[in-house]
Amino acid sequence: MLGSAFVLVHVVIVLLALYGPGNALGDIAVVYRGWADGLRSGAVMGITTPFVYPLLAMLPIGAALVLGDGLYLYTWFLLVTLVDAIAFFVLVRGSRPRRVQAAWWWLGFQLLLGPIALARIDAVTVPMAIIGLLWLSSRPFWGTALLVLATWVKIWPAAVIAALVVAWPKRWRMLLTAAAMSLGIVVVALAFGSGSNVFSFVTAQTARGIQIEAPVAGFWMWLTALRVPGSSLYYDFDILTFQVAGPGVEVASAVMTPLLAVMAAAVLLLGVRATRAGAAFATVLPPLALALTVTLIAFNKVGSPQFMTWLAAPVILGLVWHGARWRTPAVLALGMAALTQGVYPYLYDWLLVADPALVLVLTARNLLELVLLGWAVRELWMSGRARTDPLRV
Repeated sequence: MLGSAFVLVHVVIVLLALYGPGNALGDIAVVYRGWADGLRSGAVMGITTPFVYPLLAMLPIGAALVLGDGLYLYTWFLLVTLVDAIAFFVLVRGSRPRRVQAAWWWLGFQLLLGPIALARIDAVTVPMAIIGLLWLSSRPFWGTALLVLATWVKIWPAAVIAALVVAWPKRWRMLLTAAAMSLGIVVVALAFGSGSNVFSFVTAQTARGIQIEAPVAGFWMWLTALRVPGSSLYYDFDILTFQVAGPGVEVASAVMTPLLAVMAAAVLLLGVRATRAGAAFATVLPPLALALTVTLIAFNKVGSPQFMTWLAAPVILGLVWHGARWRTPAVLALGMAALTQGVYPYLYDWLLVADPALVLVLTARNLLELVLLGWAVRELWMSGRARTDPLRV
């Protein structure tokens, strides 16, 4: 039953991506395929050219070219479905009730999220992070290794690693593994002549303005929707994203990165408080990983629909380890997924002209991010009073 549902959900998502309204395949068909085609001429993003993603993102992007340029899209979907299937097998193996329930939740989450669940590089990192988290108790080295590799594909799993640094008793072993692997990747890149390009993903985001889907953009999105003079949306041809323009945008853009760092530090301190109070690893890690992940979304000046896929890893961990206690974040994440698909890709053109109805949907989704963050922060605060919480997976 679960296997058939997995196949059905992925077939539906792929068909929606290929034949549904909107343009869900722009990044894969144009940007990713362009980067992959560059490999034939020796242009390796992150090596010969600065790259917006960490270096290892080129592995799946390049691998999708294995059946030829004409089949790039289909090979991409085959690749991400295979990675999903591996994570799904790891999740449901043993058929334990919490794992089965988490598997059903994941399928529902992907279906509600729609094409974006498979149509970005994040679709590779999310199942890697899920496996890495599930392996922490039984295969800590391989769990750590997968999380590190996922971070070198897309930076967001660094939030999970930061949570582990705070909550995991094996943190030093994990840090040594992460440092050794990262050093190895950097040394290999430098040997191929990358120079500073190997670190270009760190600085590539700093030049961005405020992207229209970021929560902070809501103020200017509503000014534009209400046709207030001086506010508008525009396309940045350097970053390849739609951004907001209006009074105070430059100041807000400059403030958001430091604010993100401050909020992440505050969440980490809550995790430290809980750990020092004697809360168990299983009590602290899921809400801390979720809070850091949502912080990375909610206080980011960059906003993209694929960011919602990140929620799957910490929510699945919480459902597997704590079951019904994680019903609230699971339901919130499902609602956020549905609202995201309501905007992207089918009606995204309306958002680009700041249609009030679409701005309202996006605002509701972004407000739910803050509600979800509030739940995770509350759990962290309360966990500071808990001294035992046996891990049942």
